[in-house]
This record gives sequence, structure tokens and C-alpha cells, in this order.
Amino acid sequence: MRDPGAATNRATYLAVLVAALGYFVDIYDLILFSVIRMKSLGELGLSGEALTTQGLRLLDMQMYGMLLGGILWGVLGDKRGRLSVLFGSILLYSLANILNGMVSDVDTYAWLRLVAGRRPRG
Repeated sequence: MRDPGAATNRATYLAVLVAALGYFVDIYDLILFSVIRMKSLGELGLSGEALTTQGLRLLDMQMYGMLLGGILWGVLGDKRGRLSVLFGSILLYSLANILNGMVSDVDTYAWLRLVAGRRPRG
């Protein structure tokens, strides 16, 4: 006879594993972006004060995305279930980060940082 608690334990472990990996990727993204932000803007042709101004703009967009994402994904998670919403948010910010590597202008870069910042916080 199968233990019904075993399936629940597996589901719990899977949820914790996915959440932990999600947070790992989240923190990795924030650190990596901080490391490459100025160089990537330089490769887009910015220099001097524009480099600093646009770098701060990208950080602002990312922070706005984190604020909006915390609220929107949190409400959606309450309504639809945390695990499915977590998978959806991981997919969304993964795609946004992949597209970040292909930007050719600062405005697109900023909007993709906003989308990449929109992820759940718990």
C-alpha cells in the first residue's frame, strides 16, 4: 500500500526546490546585471554622463519591475496557486533576460529590465 503522505512530501520538496532555484537565478541575475551594466551600455555607444544616467535609469526600471512584480505576481499567486505562478514568472524573466543580451538600444534595454524585474518575492 502506498503512503499518501509520500506524494505530499514529494510535492513539497519539488515546490521548495523550484522556489530555491528561482531565488538563486533571481539573485544571480541581480548580481550579474550590476557587474555588466556599465560595460553593456558602453557597447551600446554611451559614454561619460550618459553612461551614468542611463545606468541609473536601468536600475530604476529594474526596481520598478520588482515592486510591480511583487504585487502583481503575489496577488496572482493567491488566486491561482503559488507553484504555477512561480513557473510562469521564471519563464517570463528568463525570456526577458535572454532578450536583454540582444538589445541594440537603451529604451528596449530599460523595458526588458522592467519585465525581468517582475518576479514574485515569496
